Order: sequence, then structure tokens, then C-alpha cells
Amino acid sequence: MDIYLHKNRFSREEMYELNRRRLESRGVTVEDIATIALKQQSKFTENVSFEICLDSAKKILSYPDAFHIVQLGIEIDELCEKGMLSYPLQEILKSDLGLFGIDELLGLELAGNFGIIGRTNFGDIDVNKPGIIGKLNDEGKLPGKCHTFLDDIVGALGACASTRVAQIYNEGK
Repeated sequence: MDIYLHKNRFSREEMYELNRRRLESRGVTVEDIATIALKQQSKFTENVSFEICLDSAKKILSYPDAFHIVQLGIEIDELCEKGMLSYPLQEILKSDLGLFGIDELLGLELAGNFGIIGRTNFGDIDVNKPGIIGKLNDEGKLPGKCHTFLDDIVGALGACASTRVAQIYNEGK
């Protein structure tokens, strides 16, 4: 039996662990998110360490907003893969319709926890699709797969981690 069964409130450690597991079940590791943060922040800061990016990714995954968005977004993608959504939503998500935008809205909301820089980082990541995000985007177009929410959520997590790294480096000056 899962120790989290029938809980509706979770500690930061529990939220991190549940998010980590859920992401890994979809092929995304915390290291993937840290790599996005490193790539993004390296554009602006010299000698960014992977360790600080990894620490930031882990921290972001323990936040309640990230917890709720990761859990909800992945659940919706999985329901779509199983054909369990009603028409027309099933078709919209299955095709990752560009005009849908709710997936980006969740990403923007999460990134917005880190202000305009978080949102700007998310926009850049969403357009350029670095690392695992490009892979998820492409894989999500395959029959039986849906990553409509996941690719944007992972991009937002990377944007948050990158912005947190920027804040840490800025405080160190």
C-alpha cells in the first residue's frame, strides 16, 4: 500500500518525492530539469554549476504550486492516452492543438512564481524546446502518446529552477 494513500496534505519532502516519481514514470528525471536550468542560466551567468541547478530543481519540485500542476497535468495527459476524455477535449489534447493554450497557461502560472524573469525564461524554453522538452514534444505526437501538458510543465520547472539559480548568484554578489 502506498504510504500517501488517502492523504490530502503533504510535506515538502512528500511533494518532492511524489513529483519525482510521477515525472520519472513519464521519462523525465530531476537531472533533465537541472540540465534545462543549466542551459538557460548559462546564457546569462558564467560558470554555473550543475549542482546548484540540481538543488534548485529539487527545491522547485517540493513547492505546492509545482506539486499541484505536475500531478494534474500528467493525470490529464494519461487520461488522454487512455481515451478517457470527452469530445472535443480528447481530440484537442491528442493533437496538441496549438490554439489550445491551457498547457502553456499552467506553465506560465508556475513560472510566474518567479516573477517576470521566470515567465521570460519559460517563454524562451517553450519556443526553443531544449533537451528533454524537444523529445517530449516529438514523442507526444506519436500514436497513443500525449505530452500536451508535460512538455510545458517540464519547461516551466526548468525556468523556475533557472530563475532560482539566477537569484542565488545575484545574492552572492
